[in-house]
Amino acid sequence: MKPSSSLDLNERTVLITGGTGSFGKKFVETVLKRWPHIKRLVVFSRDELKQFEMSQQFPKSKYDGIRFFIGDIRDAERFKRACEGIEIIVHAAALKQVPAAEYNPMEFIKTNIIGAENVINAALDMGVKQVVALSTDKAASPINLYGATKLCSDKLFISANNIKGKRDIRFSVVRYGNVMGSRGSVIPFFIEHRKKGYLPITHPDMTRFNITLEEGVDLVLFAIEQSIGSEIFVPKIPSYRILDLAEAIAPNAEKRIVGIRPGEKIHEEMITEHDSFSTIDCGSHFVILPVLPEKELQAFIQHHRGKLVERGFKYNSGTNTQWLSVEELRILIKQHVDPAFSIE
Repeated sequence: MKPSSSLDLNERTVLITGGTGSFGKKFVETVLKRWPHIKRLVVFSRDELKQFEMSQQFPKSKYDGIRFFIGDIRDAERFKRACEGIEIIVHAAALKQVPAAEYNPMEFIKTNIIGAENVINAALDMGVKQVVALSTDKAASPINLYGATKLCSDKLFISANNIKGKRDIRFSVVRYGNVMGSRGSVIPFFIEHRKKGYLPITHPDMTRFNITLEEGVDLVLFAIEQSIGSEIFVPKIPSYRILDLAEAIAPNAEKRIVGIRPGEKIHEEMITEHDSFSTIDCGSHFVILPVLPEKELQAFIQHHRGKLVERGFKYNSGTNTQWLSVEELRILIKQHVDPAFSIE
């Protein structure tokens, strides 16, 4: 799902929260490559060292529009200040480690829920035109604290369209599966862990959705271009089996079953059967909508050129129709995670 060539950010002002994270860096890299004369691109994050490192990679002498703003989305006043003159917010900041959320629930609530509300209030108060927030497959029928906080975040952003009054602003969400090679994810963990001669497998039947950072960025840019407010965009992406991933990375290593971690699912879901009443299939992607009167629903269907899915439909990594083979996984790992990757 790539944005059309008509999307032009050269004269726009954009702020990305979590701008020094895996997604944030790829987003900044992509935007500056496609629109080097962007009016302003604000990288908002807490980590001064990572901001310094990014400023070396993307110097202001070359990219006149880039700005680095240290702050935390928990700090409402600081974030509001960062939003002065901003037209588009991409909200990627979050705490996301599932086990950490189970043991530190309030920290995740403060960042993922209260932080989301701070983003919404700042956008409403500062004249922002559009907000696109990143979600996760774990927000659908959540069984862990992280997923629950992201579901709350999704609800807040979609509901924000109801309180905008006469303001010219729209809020939408993009939801996708595990990002290949992102910090703390399974692929770099397996690559590092294979040195020990074995890979820890939580459950042999486990499956996961898979998306590359580039595809995630394109989805956000697509949402910026296509959203009219209140949508949750869900891409159609492939799944992989955890045993296939282990085979792709370390075929000669022992696969040691260690059991499911707290709050972990065997299969991930991005669209539940309860969402099917208001989900439209748009070919390359789905759009989940709020429950709407028929006339409004038809307006969304027409705008997105989609059709309602069947009642009871769900989008699950275990029942997906697209699967990555062992060889395809190896190619993707070399392309998107580790260029030096080889089978040991």
